[in-house]
Amino acid sequence: MRDKNHRSPDYDYDYESLRDEREYGFYWYSGLWNLLRPILIGAGALLLVFGLISTAWNSINDAFISPVDPSDTTEVAFTVASGSSLSRVSKNLQEQGLIKNSSVFKYYCDFAGMGQKIQAGDYIMTRGMNIFQIADLLTTGDGHPMTMDITLIPGHTLEDFAAYLKEKGVIKTEEEFLSICRTGEGVTDYYFLKDALGDKNLSSRKYLLEGYLAPNTYEIYTNATPLDIIKKLMDQTDYVFNSEWQERADDLGFTIDEVLSLASMIEKEAKKSDFAKVSAVFHNRLKSGMKLQSDVTIHYITTERRMSLRSSDLAIDSLYNTYKYDGLPIGPICNPSPEAINAALYPDESYVAEKYLYFCSKDPDTGELYFSKTLEEHERATEIYAPLWQAYDQERGL
Repeated sequence: MRDKNHRSPDYDYDYESLRDEREYGFYWYSGLWNLLRPILIGAGALLLVFGLISTAWNSINDAFISPVDPSDTTEVAFTVASGSSLSRVSKNLQEQGLIKNSSVFKYYCDFAGMGQKIQAGDYIMTRGMNIFQIADLLTTGDGHPMTMDITLIPGHTLEDFAAYLKEKGVIKTEEEFLSICRTGEGVTDYYFLKDALGDKNLSSRKYLLEGYLAPNTYEIYTNATPLDIIKKLMDQTDYVFNSEWQERADDLGFTIDEVLSLASMIEKEAKKSDFAKVSAVFHNRLKSGMKLQSDVTIHYITTERRMSLRSSDLAIDSLYNTYKYDGLPIGPICNPSPEAINAALYPDESYVAEKYLYFCSKDPDTGELYFSKTLEEHERATEIYAPLWQAYDQERGL
């Protein structure tokens, strides 16, 4: 029970100060809110945008980018054929169930600059890979490169080789291949080119590398460049032209370029069984100072295989023309076989000794030749067989 005599303490309130404090606190909180409000609104907006982007990304990722089946580790073989376009590769990936959308894969590769970097080959993938992983695999060439066999025929020219390689899909254009063959760019360090490169009439050659790409059957990568192919063929020439042949050429006073030039003529003039005999005729004519007068050198200039040459053909002013210029042509006229090279170095000794100086075609279809020692005998043979040559040309519209 409260004591009646108890007196409450006196509190002396300063109402004006209290009002000021309340107003100060209100303004402080108000100022803080005004400061934080745009930040909070901005942060909220960012969170909203991030959420929308995240949702959109997840949708895009799920629909187009992510693995077809993240848990599937089954290996799938995938092949990129040589020359395949990015569109074709993209469609093949989708058809094999390795990606979800071919268009998205193509757009990504184009945007990332990978479109021209996809390499031909055999690859192992899984459906647990996303499009980024697949694109990286195809552009780093971690697959097993595809190979194919090519057969380059003895007696064919570089232009024949180029046409064949393009037809096989090994090269995209003939000109890129022939451009290297014309100048030798990228391969001039091969020792056996030194004589050709040092020739004062080098600029008159049709192709520096004619005669230097060894005919053979080769296994090459389908993504090989023209330079890769040329180097492979020249490596074979380096292997074929062995030390024995080099010593024999030195004994005869021939350079490698001269040996290949002579061998290329032999290759074009005769069947293999007559190589050494034709070689003997050419050796005898060179020793006696006679012009070689080989029809096949004219064929190389005109790119026509006429059996009956015209006077205009014989008058062509070219260092390949052995009717007009003494000695061997300026360079090889085809790419000869090892057998033709061997014949150039080892002519038939009996034909050399008996001084055979002429030969002509007995049958254009079979390649059978008639050999003569004297001009008179040769002219008689020419008179006999010329009608066959004319008929051959007429049948071919030459």
